Amino acid sequence: MTIHSCTSTQVSQTLEGVGRAVGREAPLSAEDVAAGLKEALILGITRGSAQVSQIDGYLSNPTIKIPFPPDVKKVEDRVRQMGLGSEVDRFVTTLNRGAEEAAKEAAPIFVSAIRAMTIEDAWGILKGDQDAATQYLKRTTGQELFARFKPVIGSALKEVNATKYYGDIVSTYNQIPFVEKVNPDLEEYATNRAIDGLFHVVAQEELKIRENPSARTTDLLRRVFGSQDTN
Repeated sequence: MTIHSCTSTQVSQTLEGVGRAVGREAPLSAEDVAAGLKEALILGITRGSAQVSQIDGYLSNPTIKIPFPPDVKKVEDRVRQMGLGSEVDRFVTTLNRGAEEAAKEAAPIFVSAIRAMTIEDAWGILKGDQDAATQYLKRTTGQELFARFKPVIGSALKEVNATKYYGDIVSTYNQIPFVEKVNPDLEEYATNRAIDGLFHVVAQEELKIRENPSARTTDLLRRVFGSQDTN
């Protein structure tokens, strides 16, 4: 579902629900709930970014691990047949190491977008789908994230020699007689896959906060999301 802004009437109705949920506690204002949503998002992003930016954050997670570029799978298959499987494995490892390094740059971009969020945006997220916050971040940070991420991951790939390994593998393949030469954009591929993986993990953290009371680590989070448990 597309994230949408809530009307003042919808906000008031939801605040009444929050008030009933908190019992004798002072009712939460619209500003309180917006602050709780922002806190939840920043919490999820911090956890998600930390998870994927550590060693093996991508490589050991089969859901987000970046594989050999599927568009040139024939290269991988042929090179493995030539007995160079270890070179392919080393390349995949360094590809994921580059993504893990680049992921460290994502959190500040996300946090900036969250702090710019309006009260209406926050209410739309609170009443939206289970991944409404993640979709909000995709919508508001997509272009900037890619523009900031690509040079970082490009540099990281060079530092860990992923670009060199890939070039060596492709060069070996291109020397095979009668094969169609290949030369895809490794940085763009790695950047897109790294960003997709990051959003996947952030969505998981968002779901935990929505569904698991123990993941709500502050009083404000418990009050805001606890009100939704009763609706």
